Amino acid sequence: MKIAMMSAWNEDSGASVHAELIGRAWVEMGHSLKVFSFFPADFHGTAIVNKDENYVTRCFTTSRSENPYFDPRPILEADFDIFVTQDLGMLPKDGLGKIFHHIKRKASTATVIHDRAPSDDPSFYQFDWDRIVCFDNRYKAFLEKYYPEEKISIIPFPCMPLQKGDKKAARAKLGLPHEKKILLIFGQRIREHLPLIPLIKDVAARIPCTLVVVSKKDIELLSGVDGLEVEIRKESPPLETKAEPPPALSPQIPLSL
Repeated sequence: MKIAMMSAWNEDSGASVHAELIGRAWVEMGHSLKVFSFFPADFHGTAIVNKDENYVTRCFTTSRSENPYFDPRPILEADFDIFVTQDLGMLPKDGLGKIFHHIKRKASTATVIHDRAPSDDPSFYQFDWDRIVCFDNRYKAFLEKYYPEEKISIIPFPCMPLQKGDKKAARAKLGLPHEKKILLIFGQRIREHLPLIPLIKDVAARIPCTLVVVSKKDIELLSGVDGLEVEIRKESPPLETKAEPPPALSPQIPLSL
């Protein structure tokens, strides 16, 4: 199968993690994959974390760019049977909308919804998708108000299965204390987690714990936190550093389009 995916890629965003998990599994399964992604200077996330594979083309800016740009030629010239978008809200929707009829002529289409609520941007709703994919019933509950229910499919996020091992050895390898509970905050949304700090401090007053923050964005907001042990790791590790995708992963995005 020949699949094209328009998405964040090799970036430290949730959309990129999902795209890489299923995209690389598709490649391992023998499918042909072409990825169209954001320019290195205007990407979705806080860092580019890997060197792009030879099937990746960067040809557009994010929807929030001050100088929006989208070169449609790589997509129009590509050969594919399935066209998938990830996190439509961050993509150049109006530019994509102008070529969508060409895409529909040669391929089945699907969009993977990463938004946690309906978009207030009219451009979001201009596409006649063959399939709309979401992760659970919370997404479906609002999507079915805007799209035909028969077009919506729930496919859970391909999470890493629970892996049991030697906790002491793992903590030693990661440089974490053995005797304390570990609370982890990672990614781009530190600002949104700030209201949790008083609750964490209340727990830490009764149970010894360390708050570990792994991010490159807004970490200065935690510099004034007192009464809590905070360890900040200013990094954006690539997906392979976090976990290897499970060998039994079976991506289902194409479905029966």
